[in-house]
Amino acid sequence: MKKLLNTLYITRPECYLHKERETVVIKQGDNKLGQFPMLALQNILCFGQVSVSPGLMAACLESGVGLSFFTEFGKFQAQVMGMPKGNVLLRRTQYRWADDEEKSVSVARLMIAAKVGNCRAVLMREQRNHGASDALAHAAEKMAALLENIRHARNVPQLMGLEGEAASVYFGVFNSLLRSHGFDFSGRVRRPPGDPVNALLSFAYVLLASECASALAGVGLDPYVGFLHQDRPGRKSLALDLMEELRAPLADRFVLTLINRGQMKLDDFVTEASGAVRLKDDARKTFLTAHQERKKESLKHPYLEESIELGLLPHAQALLLARHLRGDMQYYTPFAVR
Repeated sequence: MKKLLNTLYITRPECYLHKERETVVIKQGDNKLGQFPMLALQNILCFGQVSVSPGLMAACLESGVGLSFFTEFGKFQAQVMGMPKGNVLLRRTQYRWADDEEKSVSVARLMIAAKVGNCRAVLMREQRNHGASDALAHAAEKMAALLENIRHARNVPQLMGLEGEAASVYFGVFNSLLRSHGFDFSGRVRRPPGDPVNALLSFAYVLLASECASALAGVGLDPYVGFLHQDRPGRKSLALDLMEELRAPLADRFVLTLINRGQMKLDDFVTEASGAVRLKDDARKTFLTAHQERKKESLKHPYLEESIELGLLPHAQALLLARHLRGDMQYYTPFAVR
């Protein structure tokens, strides 16, 4: 199994990154802020006005270090990618499957079933830890019924409709999971996020999508050609497919932990003139530090039956998907929380 390396988050404005021997050097003006060995890095994520030297870009491509750029608010902008990895025959198989509705649905159905099951597990966990709730129990029953319908879905539009219905049920009771005073959630709002909870969820999803895209490219798959999400210029459809099953265990539970443990406060957010709510700079650093630490936590993968870090889950699932497409596995095995 691949070794979990560090992710370097650059959040200070006007920073300049360059390569010095086998290290990454970070400077702000004439001040040297840090220096890190490339061998210890898996990804470099740059937020806001950050510049990177061509030499460092080339080194990242050669060594397989992911290099991505985001706005200061966390919106994905671009990713530096080199020559595709893996066997071209694997990608040709992926493209054929994407054009075959029956094969696409056979994979997408499992991903969505795992997503709904994992969301339901979040609700059930809350009931086990904090006592029974009629609203949560009712939502869990609805999601269990939707799981049966998902297993019998025959096309992508039907799957998308069932996924949307399950998301509505799940986020309809999400506010009941919040235990920190002042944090309220009335529904999922994406662009722009209109409250602190949505701001945290959106930021966590952006990071997860980037990790899924890197994992898929790392095993030789094309992150832009998916089975559930339709092709659209600039959209990493397969990365969005893969992250569906990982949203609840890797993003939602992380956000809930930050809020319920008091690591995030209401004064950590600012509301823009447009109504968009975003994290302040110091709070974003707190978020990213906690995110990196959580990725180091381990669990026993239910299919691989070995202990892996949470940060390697996207890689493990991308690897299983590649094996399925190559014909090494009869079925793709999504990640499902037990």
